[in-house]
Order: sequence, then structure tokens, then C-alpha cells
Amino acid sequence: MLDYDYPVYRPPSEAESLIFQITLGCSYNKCSFCDMYRSKQYYEKSLRQIKTEILEMSNKIPKTRRIFLADGDALNIKTETMIEILGYLYEKFSELERVSCYAMPMNLLKKNNKELEDIHNAGLQLLYLGIESGSNVILKKITKGATHDTIIRACTKAKKSGYELSCMVILGLGGKKYTIDHITKTATILNSIAPKYVGALTLNLENGIKNEFLAKFDEEFVPIEDNDALNELELLIKNIDTKDEIIFRANHASNAYSIKGTFPSDKKDMLKQISWLKEHPESSRPIGFRGF
Repeated sequence: MLDYDYPVYRPPSEAESLIFQITLGCSYNKCSFCDMYRSKQYYEKSLRQIKTEILEMSNKIPKTRRIFLADGDALNIKTETMIEILGYLYEKFSELERVSCYAMPMNLLKKNNKELEDIHNAGLQLLYLGIESGSNVILKKITKGATHDTIIRACTKAKKSGYELSCMVILGLGGKKYTIDHITKTATILNSIAPKYVGALTLNLENGIKNEFLAKFDEEFVPIEDNDALNELELLIKNIDTKDEIIFRANHASNAYSIKGTFPSDKKDMLKQISWLKEHPESSRPIGFRGF
């Protein structure tokens, strides 16, 4: 079997996918809210090693339908290498339907249009991208390595190249002080790019990076409470205004409340559900969950 370099992360929707670590860690690894790859030094596996792993797993699980390319930076590798990996995957897994990976705005902007189109045509269909926030103030404080405009440019570029996007935003990322700026400008990005999927999580810092995160804020960071998270979620949904279909989920374990629906058809229903939840705070997260 595959000898994974732990920890291994994948999006919830890739729970049934076969995972190949074609890179280890993250080449950027500076986001102050994320400790996923802090224990690793960025490394790209050799094409020979990757092909050996693919061949081994194709013999063991030949009917694999979905594959996720890990770690957090698969799109950072050379275009010709990625195309060769994808070609080998589809050659060895005859029933393969989808290949996906994480992507950062800087990765997408580094590659030209032809490179992105060639990679997509080779079989990479879905990209998971963390928007986190649309506020430039917050993006700078969390050392995201992207701005409001570069996120829009990167996502627009990916969509024009044929990719489906699944984007993540983080409730509470600006604390109580920046809540309005955070949510309204995040909605602006979502309206501009209309990703196929949007997932809203709530800020949850591990102890190992909490001090680093707080140090980026000049003033005291006041974390939001469950009712604030619901207010942010309500404001986000109110401000998402698109004719394109967006499948929206706020049902991650980090969230105090579970909301899901599809824009624009379910917008009113989601807002009605939030109104009901405000009247029934007992429907909050299970006792014992520790957030910020």
C-alpha cells in the first residue's frame, strides 16, 4: 500500500477518493491561520516514484473512480510533469472519472493560460481553493499571499481554462472588529467568480499557531461567538447575488449551525432557516466542541 507522509489532508468531498501525494507540504506555508503542513518541508516527488505508486495502486484498486492529488501544493509542479502524471493516471485507472487537487491563487497566476488549459485537458477537473476572506486588511494580517483582486484574477483564469472551483471562506477570520468588511468583501469575490461550490467554515486555531495568528493583528483580536457566526453567515448569504448556480455548504464540524442550499434558488429558504435558528439558539453546535 501507499506509504503516506503524515499528516495527510483532503477535502471532505474527497472522502472516497484515492490519494496520491505528488508533493509534500506547501511551498508557501506562511498563512497564519493554517498549521496543516507546518511539520513538513516542501518536497516534490520524482516522476519515477509517482509512477511506481500509481502502478502499484492500479493493480490493487483498478476500479478507482476518483483521485485527489496531495499535499497542499500539487499544482506547483512543472506543467509537463503534471500532464504526464495525469496521462498515466487515466492510462492505469480505466474507470477514472475525476482528478482534483488543492490550488493557491499564486499557483494559478504563475502558470499561463495555455499551461492551465493543457493540464485541464489532460484530466485535472476540480480545484479546491481557499479564498478565506475578501478583505485586503484581513488577507494581509493572515499573510495569505493574495489580495482581493488577485484571488478574483486567479479564479477567473481557472474557470476560463475549464476548471470547476470549490472555494472555502472562513467565518470569524477578522474577529469582531472586521466582521462587516470581511463578509461583504468576501461576498463580492463570490459574486465575481461564481464558483461551483462554496464551503463556509468557522475559524478554529490550534494552540501551536494561535499566538502567531494573534501577533499579526495590531490590536486585540476578539473572536466571534456562535451568534456572531450566525450573523456573519446571514450577511454572507444576503450579499451573494448571482444568477449562476452555486452549491453552498456551511455544515462543517467547525460551524455552530448547519446551513446548506443552492444559489440562487435556495437563498430565501436559507435566510428563513437562519431566522428560525436565531429564535432557537439551543440548536447550536454540540456541547464540548472547542472553537477559537
